[in-house]
Amino acid sequence: MALSKPPAIFLMGPTAAGKTDLAIELTKVLPCELISVDSALIYRGMDIGTAKPSKEILAAHPHRLIDILDPVQSYSAADFRRDALEAMADITARGKIPLLVGGTMLYYKALLEGLADMPAADPQVRAELDAQAQQQGWQALHDELAAVDPVSAARIHPNDPQRLIRALEVYRVSGLTMTSHRLRQAEQSSSTDPSGQGQLPYTVASLAIAPQDRQVLHERIALRFTQMLEQGFIDEVRLLRARSDLHAGLPSIRAVGYRQVWDHLDGKLTSVEMQERGIIATRQLAKRQFTWLRSWADLHWLDSLACDNLSRTLKYLGTVSILG
Repeated sequence: MALSKPPAIFLMGPTAAGKTDLAIELTKVLPCELISVDSALIYRGMDIGTAKPSKEILAAHPHRLIDILDPVQSYSAADFRRDALEAMADITARGKIPLLVGGTMLYYKALLEGLADMPAADPQVRAELDAQAQQQGWQALHDELAAVDPVSAARIHPNDPQRLIRALEVYRVSGLTMTSHRLRQAEQSSSTDPSGQGQLPYTVASLAIAPQDRQVLHERIALRFTQMLEQGFIDEVRLLRARSDLHAGLPSIRAVGYRQVWDHLDGKLTSVEMQERGIIATRQLAKRQFTWLRSWADLHWLDSLACDNLSRTLKYLGTVSILG
């Protein structure tokens, strides 16, 4: 069956699930090129704490959108959508299939659905919200969000400061809640394309990989964090701290693991506390990723521990006619 739109593959899943390994196996048997979908891998000089593929792996299996920014820079979902669409078009034009791999679910959502026209970040409002959080705690900010935008509050966990601040920032800057912005965007999308598929001009096969047993994932996360520390993660953060232009409020330094090591080097956490909190924060990230994935339509699940995921994936791609 000929596709009316060119094919693309999304390979999603929680952190430490084995996405990169499977993606590389797929590139060996399919005409795919890789695009990273990870809000931490975009940063140069942040290699150990992001579990970035080695230089050797990246040389053999290039990924777009890795090492594209300095840690002092910000990168929004809108920036990702622009860059990913450009990369997908380039890959498709050369007769290849874009294979998007990573765990930043907001980026995938932005690609599929487009983005509501929300106000740009406002440093002053963010600083005010951050100060309020330090004084009153994150729960107080979450309560404030629940009062004005209960839909967003139900979606955003009190322990997710970045998204919590963004939701309140949107409301304070524009006078409209994030939910209102999204509803407006959804109405515009449905009026231009009733199928709801018009935001992304590709036929997408969505795959997710994770261990069926959540305890296995928790063990993998703990092992990976311990290995990062052994590989020199603290020294990596020490180098970042030595720069005068980086601070704990930047998105790069707020990345899971980096925030905890930074606090340790600030003397706020002992070595043991840093390791415990880093592992807990990573588990919370995985939980949020699972929450996103459970709501994903037409998603094909793979078990990280299965030994035949490559053949299972190829079989599934054949059934959805993604391979032409």
